[in-house]
Amino acid sequence: MSNKHIEVKPVAGYIGAEISGVDLSKPLHDEAVHEIRQTLLKWKVVFFRNQHIDHAAQIAFTGRFGEVTYAHPHEDEPIEGYAEILPIDRRRFERRYGLRQGGLGRTNYNNFWHTDVTAAVNPPAGSILRAVNVPSIGGDTQWTNLVAAYEGLSAPVRALADTLKAEHRFQAGYLSANSAYAQRVAANPIVSVHPVVRVHPETGERALFVNPVFTTHLLDVSPKESQLLLELFYNQITRPAYTTRFRWNNGDIAFWDNRATAHLAPQDLDHLDVERVLYRTTIKGDVPVGVDGFRSQVVEGEVFGSDVPTALKQRIDQAKAELVVS
Repeated sequence: MSNKHIEVKPVAGYIGAEISGVDLSKPLHDEAVHEIRQTLLKWKVVFFRNQHIDHAAQIAFTGRFGEVTYAHPHEDEPIEGYAEILPIDRRRFERRYGLRQGGLGRTNYNNFWHTDVTAAVNPPAGSILRAVNVPSIGGDTQWTNLVAAYEGLSAPVRALADTLKAEHRFQAGYLSANSAYAQRVAANPIVSVHPVVRVHPETGERALFVNPVFTTHLLDVSPKESQLLLELFYNQITRPAYTTRFRWNNGDIAFWDNRATAHLAPQDLDHLDVERVLYRTTIKGDVPVGVDGFRSQVVEGEVFGSDVPTALKQRIDQAKAELVVS
């Protein structure tokens, strides 16, 4: 088994730490798992360098921290034998969605700050991303500390945020409305209402729980008030002081607390002809709870977990049947 104790090196003032002293290709001691969890709770995202593991080992490592989910609520081309793995692969993205920019494809469909799958009523508790083939230049990922962002607001604005709720919706606005993928998303919506400030279930900390990708509007305020308040919150969560930037190498792994962070995909690769392949797993989350005790509510869709969503399973079965017929 891998070492009982880890070594921790913070990488920024508010968020991020590198962990060494463990080999993730081997089963971890319970003590090491506990220390990793405590480090994650404190620093919100942790990094492991030079860990050349495979799909099975990544799933096993993820499983030490909770139930591993299906790859993604709208992922209808799972990796054979590894339904928990979501490929982050620009070539695959180009093939599936046909997006080209000046002869090159987009690196990722989430090119804005976001927290993973907040359209679901129970967004993932954590996400783990493993680099397999990353470019020698560019391609960094950034994370921000949503707890620090909340605490950095003035007291009157924090008090207002504590009372607000927001709709989160899975959208395909980055694609043509006529694309097959966008049409599938529209036909199987995932929509939830979350508190704007969620109370972390393990630490009790308050986090500013909105993001530009999934949050559509605030409830019980005018459209203009919603726009202005969300702009204020987005500016707050993306302040450089609360962020860290990670330079990837092949074999590196990032593990973030999805309840207390947002992250930003690379912004500097769309014009470069380079490969970038990473693999993500996620941990089933709980239903967010607000300061006043409000629990997030489903508007449309299902609880996100290890089971394939019903609508998605139907699409996969249909695709398999069409392959047999052809």
